[in-house]
Amino acid sequence: MITGGGTFLGDALAAALLAEGAEVTLLVRPDKIPAEERLGSLADRARWHTADVWNPASLKGHGRGHAIAIHTIGSMTADPAQGLTYHYLNVISTRNVAHMCVTGGVQRMILMSAARAPWMNPGYIASKREAEAYLERVGLPHVIIRAPLVYARGRPRPLFYRLMSWLRVVPPFAWIGWQRAAPMPIDILARGVARIALDDTPTKTIYY
Repeated sequence: MITGGGTFLGDALAAALLAEGAEVTLLVRPDKIPAEERLGSLADRARWHTADVWNPASLKGHGRGHAIAIHTIGSMTADPAQGLTYHYLNVISTRNVAHMCVTGGVQRMILMSAARAPWMNPGYIASKREAEAYLERVGLPHVIIRAPLVYARGRPRPLFYRLMSWLRVVPPFAWIGWQRAAPMPIDILARGVARIALDDTPTKTIYY
C-alpha cells in the first residue's frame, strides 16, 4: 500500500513496484479532481481507495490484507496561520498511518523522510525526524528512507538543481556526504525504494 496516490512521488513508487511484479494499492486523498483522473493509467493497473491521512476515521480498515505500507504524504511548506504546521503535516500524518498499520495488521511501514541539506527548511527536517522518532516509540517494524529532492529526467530543471547534482561527484563535496543531499532522478529513488519494500529482511532501518 502507498499513501499519496495521484502525486509525483506516490505514482512513481507505484509504477516501480508494479514493474517488479508487486500488487499495489494506492490511497488517494479526496479532491475536486476525480481520483481516476489524477491516477491516469495507474487507475487500471493498481487498486485504489480514497482516504485522507489527516483523518484517522477515513483510514480505518485500509491496512487489512497488506504486508507493507509506504507513507509518502507530507509537505515541505507550512502555513501555521491555517493550522498547517510542519508537525501537523508531517508528524500527525505519520502517526495516523502508523495507527492504521497497527490496527490493520500491516507488518512493516516505510516512511519517506528527508535528507538534511543546507537548502532545506530546518523546521521541515525537524518534523521529519520527529516522525521517525514516533515510529521508534510505537514499536512498529519500519524502514526510513531519508530521500533528497527528486526530479524527472528530461524535464527542465532550475540551475540550482543542476549545480547540486554536479557537486555530488566533485571533490571535496563528494567526500563530505554531499551525495546524500544532492537531487536525484525520481526513477532511481522509486526503483530503490521498491526493492527495499520487497526485501523481506532489510539490512538497515535508515537508508539514504
